[in-house]
Amino acid sequence: VQLQASGGGLVQAGGSLRLSCAASGGTFNWYTMGWFRQAPGKERDFVAGISVSGDYTDYIDSLKGRFTISRDNAKSTLYLQMSSLTPGDTAVYYCAASFQSPSRRIQRYDYWGQGTQVTVSS
Repeated sequence: VQLQASGGGLVQAGGSLRLSCAASGGTFNWYTMGWFRQAPGKERDFVAGISVSGDYTDYIDSLKGRFTISRDNAKSTLYLQMSSLTPGDTAVYYCAASFQSPSRRIQRYDYWGQGTQVTVSS
């Protein structure tokens, strides 16, 4: 499956963005999906994950209440709604697909999108 992330950009602190990840070349509803982010000079970290059906979601604690992961299997698209953004959220955001159950581990993901840059100014 090929993944194409989009929706990043420059936003002021306190603002919102919605990232999208369009999947093609595979059966989207076979995969659990996840969002990761990588800030300059740092490792790529888990942000949020969602099950195949969308009925299970997982977030790192610091993002609960600000970020919402969702998916539309009919459109083969994954979303990440981000609100109350802070400069600390500045990073390249990646979507990823896994054949396995939802996980925070990078190694469990089989396919990756190219990333979309999110920059939050203070």
